[in-house]
Amino acid sequence: MSRFRSALLVHGAGGGGWEWNLWRDVFASSGMAVAAPDLEPIADGLAATRFGDYQRQARDALEALPRPRAVVGASLGGLLAMRVAEDADALVLANPLPPAPWHRDLPAREWPGVVPWRRDARLSSTHRALSDSDEATALFAFRRWRDESGAVLREAYAGLAIERPACPVLFVLSRRDEDIPVAIPRAMAAAWSADVLETPSGSHVGPLLGRHAAGVATQTVAWLNGARPTS
Repeated sequence: MSRFRSALLVHGAGGGGWEWNLWRDVFASSGMAVAAPDLEPIADGLAATRFGDYQRQARDALEALPRPRAVVGASLGGLLAMRVAEDADALVLANPLPPAPWHRDLPAREWPGVVPWRRDARLSSTHRALSDSDEATALFAFRRWRDESGAVLREAYAGLAIERPACPVLFVLSRRDEDIPVAIPRAMAAAWSADVLETPSGSHVGPLLGRHAAGVATQTVAWLNGARPTS
């Protein structure tokens, strides 16, 4: 049984709680209660949704879980996980979007009001994005990509001020990431004196959806069981 009673898994931009299906099973098999909710746009729609709206959802979901509890985030979800980590007993970041000042090294991007990832989804581009996944996983993801709030992404890429949380921190990094160059989270992990799990994943979402995802999740649970909860 895990030393942690529960874990919140926060998905990235354009995705959903389904991204964590493999991790959810691994975490649950260790005895943890697991929540992997979909981040929802506000009533006025995606274009009106802001980073703080997602942050409130993540905080509410985390506070509903029993302690000791971990918060785990991937990509944009990693940035959200950092913002609520003061209410967690461990923080796991999978290829996270970085806060300030590391955001300055991100590739420049421009975002429309609504990023049309659902409308523009193609199976061929999904295969390229999930280069280390199998055919079934790529098809599963292709059918589930969703549009995203451009305002949320603009706020995230502008750089958010976040202090290192007091709880133990693990970075889970792909060996190759075309969305967030791996040198950025490596530098951040070094500055935070955080632990790092280097994975064989060859894509941004590989630790969650790649062929090695279940093994990465198993190693993450092992790290949590060796981490000292803050509560």
